[in-house]
Amino acid sequence: MKHIFRIFVKIMTLWSIGLGFRIRIRHESKENRKSTFFFKGPAVIISNHNHFLDFTILMYVFAFRYVRCIVGKTLYESSRFLQTILNGLGCIKVDRFSFDMEFFFKAMDVLKKKGVVLIFPEGKFSTTGKIDEFKSTATLLALQAGVPIIPVYHTADYGCFKRTDIMVGDRIYLKDFCKTKTPSEKELTELTEMLRNKMLELEALSKKGGGVK
Repeated sequence: MKHIFRIFVKIMTLWSIGLGFRIRIRHESKENRKSTFFFKGPAVIISNHNHFLDFTILMYVFAFRYVRCIVGKTLYESSRFLQTILNGLGCIKVDRFSFDMEFFFKAMDVLKKKGVVLIFPEGKFSTTGKIDEFKSTATLLALQAGVPIIPVYHTADYGCFKRTDIMVGDRIYLKDFCKTKTPSEKELTELTEMLRNKMLELEALSKKGGGVK
């Protein structure tokens, strides 16, 4: 039933998102253009976070994959209607104010089954439009699951017929920078900061009109 619901939502919303928001997708390099629509295998997608519509934009970018988004409990339980929609889309609820790791184990299970997990490492909406500090969840998840990270920057300039620019970065294999699945706190902090710096690079590349289609 959820599978049918998910397909229905994509059919009803993605075409309007693509046209109404005038989405333009570019890639950091020519070699990695297949990192969006047709990529295969497990991955952790990370993105900047400015609006509750961010998930739908990323769902459009990766339209042919079942993207399981980690969503904060506050938004998840803001209304019964929204909760029904998010459940139907297979979102994973997280309470960022508790130490409950159930969401982490659910995400790990998705990745073990060669699925895709979307995380907004800032943990909440950015109120300034700037990229805030990253939490380490995505870093640890990708390391323990042994999967690549796909960084994505978007302008979040939503509105009818405004242009929304998407910059998809090259895949990042954290195992190339850390040889253990359980890094020290210092290593975890450094790797997480590396991911944030990559997002800042994609932001700069997007603003100067770089990348390839």
